[in-house]
Amino acid sequence: MTDDASRSEVEAGPIYRRLLGYVKPYWRMFSVSIVAMIAFAATEPLFAAMMQPLIDGSFVDRNEEIVRLMPFVLVVLFVFRGIAGFVNNYCLSWVGRRVVADLRQKMFEHLLRAPTRYYDNQGSGHILAKLTYNVENVATAATSAITTLVRDGFTVIGLMAYMLYLNAALSAIFLVIGPLMAGAVKYATKRFRRHSRRIQDRVGALTQVAQEAIEAHRVVKAFGGQPLEARRFSAINEKTRSLQMKMIATEAASVPLVQLISAVAIAVIVYLSTMQGLKEDISVGTFMSFVVAMGLLLPPVKRLTSVNAHLQRGIIAAQSLFELLDAEEERDRGRQALERAEGRVEYRGVTHVYSPDKPPAIRDLDLLIAPGERIALVGRSGSGKSTVASLLPRFYDATAGEILIDGIPIYELTLASLRAQISLVSQDVVLFNDTIANNIAYGQAVAPTRETLERIAVNAHALDFIQAMPEGFETRIGDRGVMLSGGQRQRLAIARAMLKDAPILILDEATSALDTESERHIQAALQELMANRTTLMIAHRLSTIENADRILVMDNGRVVEQGTHLELLAHDGYYARLHRLQFHDAGESPAAS
Repeated sequence: MTDDASRSEVEAGPIYRRLLGYVKPYWRMFSVSIVAMIAFAATEPLFAAMMQPLIDGSFVDRNEEIVRLMPFVLVVLFVFRGIAGFVNNYCLSWVGRRVVADLRQKMFEHLLRAPTRYYDNQGSGHILAKLTYNVENVATAATSAITTLVRDGFTVIGLMAYMLYLNAALSAIFLVIGPLMAGAVKYATKRFRRHSRRIQDRVGALTQVAQEAIEAHRVVKAFGGQPLEARRFSAINEKTRSLQMKMIATEAASVPLVQLISAVAIAVIVYLSTMQGLKEDISVGTFMSFVVAMGLLLPPVKRLTSVNAHLQRGIIAAQSLFELLDAEEERDRGRQALERAEGRVEYRGVTHVYSPDKPPAIRDLDLLIAPGERIALVGRSGSGKSTVASLLPRFYDATAGEILIDGIPIYELTLASLRAQISLVSQDVVLFNDTIANNIAYGQAVAPTRETLERIAVNAHALDFIQAMPEGFETRIGDRGVMLSGGQRQRLAIARAMLKDAPILILDEATSALDTESERHIQAALQELMANRTTLMIAHRLSTIENADRILVMDNGRVVEQGTHLELLAHDGYYARLHRLQFHDAGESPAAS
């Protein structure tokens, strides 16, 4: 059995019970809804029961009292039915939307606590599909499916009980066809689950392709990738459509099959009821009441058969949501907290492996960084520079060895305390669709004053362009800061790090997006930012790290050289070769000029 098949055949009971566990906080509203469902269901057999006195009393016995009473009874019955239906639908929908909101909130909060490797292994499109498409399928299972199961289930039970009361022999025919109907429903259930799982996976892939094309629209246009992206989307879109048609075909075939079985039973009952031996025992009113009950039985049976598709989609969707909720969170077992670290950082025999089929990203790294020391990490791509920086705030946990801050292993610190000691400015600047002020103050427990924001913006060389914006600090900058230039986005990121004022600073290609003029201003701002802070600088452009206290040259996960800029040039080793490669067109290095 394939993994996809085994997952699609998971036991539905435990999943649905866990899903109903989210209903528990709202049990009062849920109970009102259930009572309303039962009351609504009771009107069906009551309506069938009215046929007997209506027909026998009006057309056979000519009872004028019954003739006058029945219209009022009908009106009262349908008013009661309408009220019960409204209460049922409103209360259950209220509970269903609360459950969906709670699930979405728990999923989002779990994602915030998920380790970085979870995002490495899960496409963002699949995660977004869980938060949108899958959770709506759960809403259907938690509302309309329950309504159909409870209300129509009680309707069928009530009508069957009334039919048994009228004529047990004829009603027994429905008991005979029960196994046939159950077999048809069971077969449809397996297909619904299998196709639902595949559809959810395809919707995730569809979201992923669309998201990539939207975010990379400039690259798509520049390289003429529209036909390629259209083909990629079309292939997944067509596969999704095909799977959905299989779901529709299964539902379209199962519903009439169950109805046909029911119709055969009704035909047999009608035939038997007209036989001479039975006609003498059944009055006209009783026979019509029985036939009306049979007619009223078909719509709920049809809905009960149709709801299976929605129910199975909801169960598979709930399974995918629970897989997310059950995924491992970041391990935060530390008990110590630092108010403000001095900034002494030490790596002791640190090795890190991202996956067993890949070589270690760093190997047996021993590194001691004094408080306030500025360390630069250079080397070719894949040499381990970013891994060294990523292990310090525990974006990943080292495979072996330990990392210490002020002599305390970082695993003994709470994550909040550890990360409060570190500011990050990366090449891939992350800004939010919010105001400039809120982006600079992101993560601050107390909103900074306007004077503080202006002082920080001056130090980050950002105040001039902020004041030129239509609403200054209150200007919204669009998705990922699309309204700003690359240099402006980078300066806001530097301002954010300045405002955090952490004792340890990580600069990951922090000036890569700046033009020459902006870089000159920002380098001055960074020098101020790095003052009295332990700094890890990751750089490809060697001109940005010449003033570092110590430069570590990495290759294949190891430190192969270290020293100051001038010492490494004089050594004429790996660093000197890198330096010559970057400045060979100038004829003379900046350091020599």
